[in-house]
Amino acid sequence: MAFDGTTIPVAKPLIGAEERNAVDRVMSTGRVAQGPEVAAFETEFSDVLVPGAHSVAVNSGTSALHLGLLAAGIGLGDEVIVPAFTFAATANSVALTGAIPVFADIDPSTFNLDPASAAAAVTERTRAIMPVHLYGQAADMDAFDDLAKKHGLAILEDAAQAHASSWNGKPVGSFGTFAAFSLYPTKNMTSGEGGMVTTNDHEFARRVRVLRNQGMEKQYRNEVVGLNNRMTDIHAAIGRVQLTKILDWTARRQANAAVLHEGLAGLSGVVTPSVADRATHVYHQYTIRLSGSTARERDAFVTALKDEHGVGAGVYYPIPVNRLDSFLVEADLPQTESAAQEVLSLPVHPALEEEDLQRIVTAVASVARAGAS
Repeated sequence: MAFDGTTIPVAKPLIGAEERNAVDRVMSTGRVAQGPEVAAFETEFSDVLVPGAHSVAVNSGTSALHLGLLAAGIGLGDEVIVPAFTFAATANSVALTGAIPVFADIDPSTFNLDPASAAAAVTERTRAIMPVHLYGQAADMDAFDDLAKKHGLAILEDAAQAHASSWNGKPVGSFGTFAAFSLYPTKNMTSGEGGMVTTNDHEFARRVRVLRNQGMEKQYRNEVVGLNNRMTDIHAAIGRVQLTKILDWTARRQANAAVLHEGLAGLSGVVTPSVADRATHVYHQYTIRLSGSTARERDAFVTALKDEHGVGAGVYYPIPVNRLDSFLVEADLPQTESAAQEVLSLPVHPALEEEDLQRIVTAVASVARAGAS
């Protein structure tokens, strides 16, 4: 298929007339700060994605992580085990509390935190484990539950990429002391910008609400030192509309992934995503590996997809978090290092048409074969 000059984006926020009308509706009321739209969004988020949980809306996924950690009592000198193969916000949120992110390795087949590596990282100062449901696939929550019980640790879920994912039939966001979801524009659903904390504990949810609102539940009755991490009614209105679409979009992502699986199966040097037996994958990203590649070879592959075939691709994540200038922590993480130089993510979003999917398959096959020749 000849490249016609257009590029298929690796991600595409789906914002339509319903979302715009919802914003106009809120704007016309004159009440745009946190109010009834946020309250409704919180209730509906729980109902659709984490039944039975309490949901607390905030202004970003990073704020959801940060406030959840603060509400959990994580602070100065505590250690929280995290993967290094993730977005920096996971470790940033730990460090912002004064705690220490301790980096563990990943399972090479799922890219999620490896329970055995996490177990080896436990010390007397460890307070919690923060698995990331990376790319939309639930982490091994049975193994983390066993590890947490053995050492008396809290489980804190980073579910930023995993709306509607599940482990053994149970939705992510319902396993730990809390979970944090992101509602950034490129996520599987968005509120324009925002985040959500979910928890099964009513009092914990209250603490997060206090922390997001300058430390007060009642005006001028500040209980603790807090932050201004509130979500606006404008953003909540967008999120409420997106909630009505997320399950259909998820099914479309999974169907798109199935087409890519079939089309790329058996392609030499290309490893398609693996799904754990008890996990549901919602394909925030469709991430392949170029087995044995160097980072330079992988980056050249990404460039060729775009320049020669008009297929956008992303690299999530080229630098392990422990090696970022903001951390620079020595750690023996061979699976993380390997993934960081081999992975790239292909378009899988719900806006793709059948011809887009075939173009992606053709492009990957063409570039892979050219590289092998």
